[in-house]
Amino acid sequence: MAGFKGGMGGGMNNLVKQAQKIQEQMQQAEQELEELEVVGLSGGGEEGDETVVVYMNGKKVINGVEFGSKLPQMIDLSDEEDVEMLEDLILAAINDGYKKADELCEEKMGRFGGAKIPGLM
Repeated sequence: MAGFKGGMGGGMNNLVKQAQKIQEQMQQAEQELEELEVVGLSGGGEEGDETVVVYMNGKKVINGVEFGSKLPQMIDLSDEEDVEMLEDLILAAINDGYKKADELCEEKMGRFGGAKIPGLM
């Protein structure tokens, strides 16, 4: 029994150290996601005159929305169809940004095999 006690403690310490290291790496990846900028686009496919651009971080927190220079002139806010088109463009830009943020998240967090630590993600 005495040998079992000593051997078990060393292995357990290694497991705890490995878990702490993984937790630190996950926290670092989370911080990187918060600091990354993702750009979601709709309308023209590129940042052009008729596009909607949504800026967010890798954790899907939206930081800003921009309209291409010609877009406001093309939209008549008293026309319900134009308002619906603008709403669709905004949603499409947000969804594009979310898709890109998901890809970044998978790139940063996928190496952890889907493991989630409470308080993260």
